[in-house]
Amino acid sequence: MLDAAVKALSQMMSPPMRSILWRSIGLALVLITVLAIGLQRLLSWFATYGEVWLEGLLGPGWHSSLEVLAWIISIAAGFGVVFGSVFLMPAITSLVASFFVDDVADIVEREYYPAERPGMALPFNQAILEGIKTALLTIVVYLVALPLVFLAGAGFLIFFLAAAWLLGREYFELAAMRFRSPEDAKAMRRDNAATIFTAGLFIAAFVSIPVVNLATPIFGMAFMVHMHKRLSGPRPGLIEPARQMR
Repeated sequence: MLDAAVKALSQMMSPPMRSILWRSIGLALVLITVLAIGLQRLLSWFATYGEVWLEGLLGPGWHSSLEVLAWIISIAAGFGVVFGSVFLMPAITSLVASFFVDDVADIVEREYYPAERPGMALPFNQAILEGIKTALLTIVVYLVALPLVFLAGAGFLIFFLAAAWLLGREYFELAAMRFRSPEDAKAMRRDNAATIFTAGLFIAAFVSIPVVNLATPIFGMAFMVHMHKRLSGPRPGLIEPARQMR
């Protein structure tokens, strides 16, 4: 497993992978920017109209106090945008990965497994759907764990373990579905749940590093291509019949 992680890291800046890396980072930055602007506008709207509503409810004598409260909320909103962007990075990278799954897998397979028949590209709609489902599930799990952040840091540990499970699950299934039907890929993931969760810890650690985590889709996909190959065993020239029929 460590060898697979090292191979994925070493290949990230190789010439064939470099253009995919920059495109992946660019898309992630666009999504983060849109998210940050949306959160900022939403929180500012609440601060402004919430002040007006409360003043109408409490009376004009509260005007100065409510202005101070609105100012504090606006500052908190700025910190909330930054925290929210970091908090949602695993969800963002999950969505980004769905755009580049086959590009990354093709390069890894050509370099490290030239004697084996390459996988078949996933239908674009299916790859995007998988990315959206994982992103939404990540947000739901994180929102459930958010209150635990205030319990001696337990929330941060839950965030990390949840990221390991969610990201390991998505990247492995994307790699496996190049050779298997979606049902077979999910069954294989369940049969090797402990191994894939452990591999997901590597991806969760990667996505926890600021700035570097923008490259998570490249590292995660390359890493799980190796893991799928190793769990499948040597299969030169073979593609699953169920996958061929799709």
